[in-house]
Amino acid sequence: MMEAKKFKENDVKIFAGSSAKKLAQKIADYVGLPLSKNKIQKFSDGEIFTKSLESVRGSKVFVVQSTAGKVNENLMELLIFIDVLKRASAKEIIAIIPYFGYARQDRTINPHDPITAKLISNLLVAAGATRIVTMELHTRQVQGFFDIPVDHMEPLPILAKYFEKKGFSQSEDVVVVAPDIGSLKRARGFAKWLEVPLAIVEKRKNGDGEFEVENLIGDVYGKKVILIDDMINTGKTVCNAADALIKNGATEVYCCATHAVFSDYAVKRLKESVIKEVVVTDTIELREDEYFEKLTVLSTAKIFGEAVKRIVIYKEMSNLFVK
Repeated sequence: MMEAKKFKENDVKIFAGSSAKKLAQKIADYVGLPLSKNKIQKFSDGEIFTKSLESVRGSKVFVVQSTAGKVNENLMELLIFIDVLKRASAKEIIAIIPYFGYARQDRTINPHDPITAKLISNLLVAAGATRIVTMELHTRQVQGFFDIPVDHMEPLPILAKYFEKKGFSQSEDVVVVAPDIGSLKRARGFAKWLEVPLAIVEKRKNGDGEFEVENLIGDVYGKKVILIDDMINTGKTVCNAADALIKNGATEVYCCATHAVFSDYAVKRLKESVIKEVVVTDTIELREDEYFEKLTVLSTAKIFGEAVKRIVIYKEMSNLFVK
């Protein structure tokens, strides 16, 4: 591991945005540097003012800000602060965006639909970001929207190691389940890591525009099941899938996801669901009322901290995610 002295010699600074203060502090602690000081002010008319309270001239600066919750407000805060750093002559500006909002708007489905993920990438580059570090984009193609380097952190080691410690690895009684076809690649990688079988839930839209479980591919009878997805938004997908799995003979259902978006009564649904444990990471800072008894939150600080270290010394990232 690198010494803090090495970072000081390279003049590295880490700042926290208002939506990721706890995670930014953990990353700074892991790296061995104090969190740099900045000012964030939000006026009554909705405008945002932010600036660094330290000199960043010639520095390699990391800004940790998740665009969740108040998505547009948090995004605007990030853009303004990046612009501030650029005008203050920072040498490099690396935006660590644990949860990248608008990533699901990555293509047109109907004529005249926006591709908002591309717009956000353009805005970040125009503001002055020289590099992006993020985790579990909804689709990897969003990386291609940027004209600067994008480091895509994989949550697989964090989630898989947690279930390994619970004794779920190499077990004949465990099955990993993709809650829909779009999650298949993610679930396959998870199942391969744990060395257990894979099953898939097929779903379709009903007349009300809601998704319903249509079919289950694979055997879950008498098995403990781990549902895996990139995010839990409203919770409907995983809760419906969990009900279907129990009906098909699963003995226990666990759910894990990278991003705990938790919108539209998601917490209530998860509390009342048949799911035994919900495992997420801290890419999104949860409110106190969003925690519940069967929720487990795993930290991403180590993997983001390692990314910071490797960016500073120009070391590759890929072996961070191998078993």
